[in-house]
Amino acid sequence: MLENQKIRPAQVIGPLGEPLTLDSLPPVGTNRWVVRRKAEVVAAVAGGLLSIDEACQRYSLSLEEFTGWQRAVERSGMPGLRVTRLKHYRDVYERQQRY
Repeated sequence: MLENQKIRPAQVIGPLGEPLTLDSLPPVGTNRWVVRRKAEVVAAVAGGLLSIDEACQRYSLSLEEFTGWQRAVERSGMPGLRVTRLKHYRDVYERQQRY
């Protein structure tokens, strides 16, 4: 029976080690995405606080954009989310894959 119920945690651990709740997530309609906000949304989805669909709908994100954030965090951590260094971290990851 439990598998049919949607059980969500009340809070998850955020990217900086602080507890995240639905109320502490970036506001709906956020347009300026700094590294911390992106990482908070990725952490909320990873912890089960939001589903991917809910996050995309809540923040008007495409699935591709969100999964790009997830990949960046998995590969390089929070610094990988910096737009100004995106090419650098992509190159580093590609070099690591070759060897």
